[in-house]
Formats: sequence, C-alpha cells, structure tokens
Amino acid sequence: MNAAICAAIQGRAILRFFYGGGTPTVEPHCHGISRADNEVLRAWQTDGFSESGDPVGWKLSEVRQITDLNQAGTAFSSNRPGYSPNDKYMKSVHCRV
Repeated sequence: MNAAICAAIQGRAILRFFYGGGTPTVEPHCHGISRADNEVLRAWQTDGFSESGDPVGWKLSEVRQITDLNQAGTAFSSNRPGYSPNDKYMKSVHCRV
C-alpha cells in the first residue's frame, strides 16, 4: 500500500505525478489491488498528459509506474459523477474517499 496516496485520498488532495510520458493532474478517489494483482489508483483526471489523448475523466493508473508523486497544494470537495466505492476493476481496496 502506498501511504502517500492514501493520505492524499483522505485529505482529498489533488495530485500530480509522472506517468506514461507526462504529468497528469488528478483527484484521487480509490487505491487498491486490481483484478490483475497490480497496485492501482482510480482518479478523476482534470488536466495534463494522458496516454489515451483524453486529459479529462476517470483513469486507472498502476502505482508501480507512478514517479514524482506530489500534492498540488489544493483539494477537491466532492466525488466526481460515476464514482463507485466498489470499483469493479479492484479486488481489494486500501483506501477510498
């Protein structure tokens, strides 16, 4: 479990990190283990780089590929539409909003 990710989720802190060739800005909602046994972060991306080319929307990121994780200094106030605390792509959850 990544304690920095869980702390950001509990504090609703916006995150920035390097992932897949660029730096997305995200609102972290859920952190756990995927059905493929990878540690993952479910987050709403608001800006920045996206491998898919769509910089806004729900993303599932493998934590082992995240580097330079930083809190942006701001927080988000509510869950994004479509958020499910029982993420169907996760077999277990470490922390969630």
